[in-house]
Amino acid sequence: MPTVSLLTIERIQAFKTMFISILLEAIPFILLGVILSSLLQTFVSEQTIRRFIPKNPLLGIVFACLLGILFPMCECGMIPVVRRLILKGMPVYIAVVFIITGPIINPIVFAATFMAFRNHPAIAYSRMGLAFAVAVIIGLILYRFITSSPLRISRAHFSGGDAVEGHQHSGSGFSGKLTTFFAHASDEFFEMGKYLVFGSLLTALIQIFMQRESLLAIGQGPLSSHLFMMGFAYILSLCSTSDAFVASSFQTSFTSGSLLTFLVFGPMLDFKSTLMLLSVFKSKFVLALSALIAVTVLACSLLLERFI
Repeated sequence: MPTVSLLTIERIQAFKTMFISILLEAIPFILLGVILSSLLQTFVSEQTIRRFIPKNPLLGIVFACLLGILFPMCECGMIPVVRRLILKGMPVYIAVVFIITGPIINPIVFAATFMAFRNHPAIAYSRMGLAFAVAVIIGLILYRFITSSPLRISRAHFSGGDAVEGHQHSGSGFSGKLTTFFAHASDEFFEMGKYLVFGSLLTALIQIFMQRESLLAIGQGPLSSHLFMMGFAYILSLCSTSDAFVASSFQTSFTSGSLLTFLVFGPMLDFKSTLMLLSVFKSKFVLALSALIAVTVLACSLLLERFI
């Protein structure tokens, strides 16, 4: 019986080992990201960030690409903050660039990627470069073609600001902010943790139970490997601080270019971020942005694959 041969003791033991190893490698980076994200959420105001945004469109896009270096955040904490920034006057194209690059171009994600691919550090540098190039292209396209507000909630309805936020904790004084910090950090850790557990579980299942020949056939295809990794990243919805450890487990089965597609496309667009984008932007805009991200990441990663 095929089902009996699948559930051998060796495979179950290998599954447990892989699942736990992915979790243990990723959790420290999840914790670090959550702490920094919560510090920003609690102690740095949107006005402070807005003050430094350049007026020139191109400089503004470059600034948004690099903002994640100063304020490393995951997309779950970033989207509510960016919505407030847009409602207070931040241009949409700059906000979108910050949303898609912030989860990638920051020191925590670079360190996690470098650690996961310490035998192939070019992946870490290529990930940063590819994300930067994709974001600049998308930012310029949005600057050229966005003529009306894509927000689901208009500025006219935004009088109380935080009333539209569903993920906000209140507090006054230092003790109040400290309480807010811990509340936000614990919420975000458990929010990220469930996606990490799900992603690690699914990854370990695929690695152990999927026929290696089938995986290699997909992974070595010039286009199929990229498309598979994009779909895989979208479904897993991993945090960018931990997805490199999942990608590194596919090093022997997939091309470097398709691994980069996974590492760049996932943080820019996945299942959970799509739901969050739909809560902020109109459906038509989210659909167009999703298509733009998919096409740009695919084209740029196919081009970059020739050089790594």
